[in-house]
Amino acid sequence: MSIYEQDCYTHQGQPFNLRALRGQVLLVVNVASQCGFTPQLKELESLYQRYRDRGFTVLGFPCNQFGRQSPESAEAFCTFGEQQFGVSFPLMEKVNVNGGNAHPLFTLLKQGAPGVLGTRAIKWNFTKFLVARDGQVLARFGPRDHGPRLRLAVEAALDKA
Repeated sequence: MSIYEQDCYTHQGQPFNLRALRGQVLLVVNVASQCGFTPQLKELESLYQRYRDRGFTVLGFPCNQFGRQSPESAEAFCTFGEQQFGVSFPLMEKVNVNGGNAHPLFTLLKQGAPGVLGTRAIKWNFTKFLVARDGQVLARFGPRDHGPRLRLAVEAALDKA
């Protein structure tokens, strides 16, 4: 099953058409408001602004599975992201990324890019999945992976025809 066939909803609970993003490079991230990595929202926004005209989108999914670091609603998270970090990329519904109630999109992403030693579980907030224009998962980046390494991977994905 393709990532584009997954049912997703915005932070307001409205259906979000992933099929409309076919042909774009995506960075799908589980985000949180009270995490030591939360300042990465600014960097993610910067990547989005820099590359969106080249067909790049960041999708942020609030998740409260790690240390209860995102206890607010998805809508409150969106307000927080906009006010504190200027986030304008799509912020989605609040999801689980692990366990029996994991969102099917994250289940698919984890299958496409397992973690260290082939593990599937996401270990913490701000795990990032880079998806090619054809919907194939290219890479998985841990919470500490950001900056030039992430930017270069995004650029390489964008440069592929």
